[in-house]
This record gives sequence, structure tokens and C-alpha cells, in this order.
Amino acid sequence: MEIIIRQETIQDYEWVDRVIQTAFTSLEISDHNEHHLVSRLRSSEAFIPELSLVAEIKDQIVGHILLTRIRIENETDSHQSLALAPVSVLPNFQGKGVGGALITKSHQIAKILGFGSIVLVGHAEYYPRFGYEVTTKYHIKLPFEAPEECCLIKPLTEQALVGVRGMVVYPQAFFD
Repeated sequence: MEIIIRQETIQDYEWVDRVIQTAFTSLEISDHNEHHLVSRLRSSEAFIPELSLVAEIKDQIVGHILLTRIRIENETDSHQSLALAPVSVLPNFQGKGVGGALITKSHQIAKILGFGSIVLVGHAEYYPRFGYEVTTKYHIKLPFEAPEECCLIKPLTEQALVGVRGMVVYPQAFFD
């Protein structure tokens, strides 16, 4: 099964929304509005077209991932980072490497674009295989309540998080 990862286009939006809705339908921890979040983020200054990716199998979009700009700030410094939210895979294609392919490709592109880290709130058992660690290891906090083991960050380079600490600042689109 060949998985093709490519940048999302405007023509993909309707299908991607369906993929996102379907992927999150049965998840209890979901508010089932992830497709609205993606739509808001696409219209925000945080949106980076190169980091909105789709996964295709046999010319069908079966997955999507979005990374958007965020900041990690403290009293004296502000550092650019990315938020991974959400990653979506159609249920029939979950467990077949689609999500992993999307995550890996997004990491490669983010690094090429000069970003140093990626923050997410997600499954503590899944994301560490891609190099994610708890944010508390780096003295980085999220601006909302979430289990510590689910608040994760990945440095994209060895020195990316040296001297970085503080609060993650998400764009307003995450809260509208």
C-alpha cells in the first residue's frame, strides 16, 4: 500500500473536513469540532500552507495533519514553535502507517522551514515513538488543564530547546 503525502490544496478542503469528522466521530475525548478548528486555523496568521498535509492512497485522501505557528514565552523571551493539531486518519486506514507517515513528513518539512520544535496534546503512548517528550522536562507549560503525560514537545534539532522555557501561547483561532 503506497501512501503519498502532499501539501493540501483548497480543492481538498471539503474532503479533508469529512476525513477529520470521520476520524474523530467515535472518540470520547473529542468535542467533534476539530474540522472547525482546522477551518479557523487555515484563515489565521498561524497557518503555514506547507504544513497542512494530506495522505493519499489510490488517489483517495485518507488522512490529514496540520501544524501551525505558536510561541513559547516567558518574562524575557519569546520563541517560535509549532502546534500539531489535529492529525486525522480515516478509521479503515488507522494502524497502517498513515498517521506515522504524516507525522514524519511534517517533521521533515518543519525542520526545513527552520522551526525548532513542535508541541501537542495527545496520546502519551503513541507520540513518544516520534521523539515527543513531556513539556515539563523543558519547563514548558500549556495554558489549559491537561494530563502532564499528554502535554508533549519534540525538538527538531539537538539544541532547539536550549534556553527555551515558559508558557505556550496559541493563536486565538484555537479558542474561538
